[in-house]
Amino acid sequence: MLQSNIRRYLKHGTLPQLRVFEASARLGNFSLAAQELHMAQPTASVQIKKLTETVGLPLFEQVGRRSYLTDAGQRLYAGCQEVFRALSTIEDTLNGLRAAESGHLRLAVCSTGKHFAPRMLGAFIQRYPGVQVSLEIHNRKTLLDRLANNEDDLYVFGSPLARDDVVTQALLPNPLVVFARNDHPLAGARQISFERLAAESFIMREPGSGTRLIATELFERHGIAPKIRMELNDDEAIKEAILAGMGVAIMSRFTLGTEAEQTPLVCLDVEGFPLENHWYFAYPVGKQLSPTARAFTDFARLEAKGLIMQGMAQGRQ
Repeated sequence: MLQSNIRRYLKHGTLPQLRVFEASARLGNFSLAAQELHMAQPTASVQIKKLTETVGLPLFEQVGRRSYLTDAGQRLYAGCQEVFRALSTIEDTLNGLRAAESGHLRLAVCSTGKHFAPRMLGAFIQRYPGVQVSLEIHNRKTLLDRLANNEDDLYVFGSPLARDDVVTQALLPNPLVVFARNDHPLAGARQISFERLAAESFIMREPGSGTRLIATELFERHGIAPKIRMELNDDEAIKEAILAGMGVAIMSRFTLGTEAEQTPLVCLDVEGFPLENHWYFAYPVGKQLSPTARAFTDFARLEAKGLIMQGMAQGRQ
C-alpha cells in the first residue's frame, strides 16, 4: 500500500522539481542551475516555488547575491541524493535486463555437451526470445585454445580445470559410465570388479580430452595399464566402434542423449561407477560477463538438470 506520508510528493511532478532543486543547491545559484539544465531561469524558479509549496517549508534563503539552503533545504538535499542514487540503481538493473533480453550469447562447449547444450539454449531463447545465440562444439584442446584467446562469452567443459587464470562454476552432474554392446559377455553381470573390467579392450577418446584424463587417472589409481585398442576423437565414432565389437568405453552417461532405451548399448555395472564428474562453466579471470551471459548462467544452473531429465524421460517413452 502506498505510504500516505509521501502522497504530496506524487501529485505535482516532484521529480522534475527535485532535479532543478538539486542543481540549484549544488551550484548555489538559480541561473547556473538553469544553464546546466538547459532551461530558462524563470522556469527553474517556478519549479523551485512549486517544490517549496509541496514541502511547506522554505528551502533557500538569500544572503547577498548567493542562495543558501535552509535547514529544511539541507535535509531535502540529502534525501534528494538518496532518491537519485536509488533511481540510478534501479535503472542500472533494468538496463541489465534490457541487454540480457536483446543481447548476443556465444557459447562454446565440449563435444559431449552437444547432447544437452542445444536443448538448454532452446529453453533459454524461449525465455529471452530477443537473444541471438551461436554455439561452438569442440574437443577439449580446441576449447582451451578458444578460451585462451577469449573468443567466446562462456565455455562448458566436461571435467574440471585446475587453473588459476580461469573462473569455473559447477553446472550439472556429468557421471561417467562404462558402455558396452548389449550382447557383451559382461552385459547383465552385477558388481563387476575393476580388475575384471581392465582385462577388456578399451576404446578411448584422444589424449587431452577430459574423459580420457579422468579414465587415465582411474587406471593409475588401480596401478593397471588400460588395453587401448582404438583412439577416436568423437563420441559418436566411439559408439559405432563399440557396436562393431571393438571393445568397451568409459563415456559420459549423457552420450546416449534421449535414446537410452532405443540403442543396443548398455551401461555395465562396474564397482566404483558411475564416476562422479560435472560439467563446468568457465571463462577467463577478469572477463566481464555480458548481461546476457550472466542471465544464461543463472538460467542454466536453475533449469538445466530439469530440462535434460525431461528430455531423457521423453526419449524413453
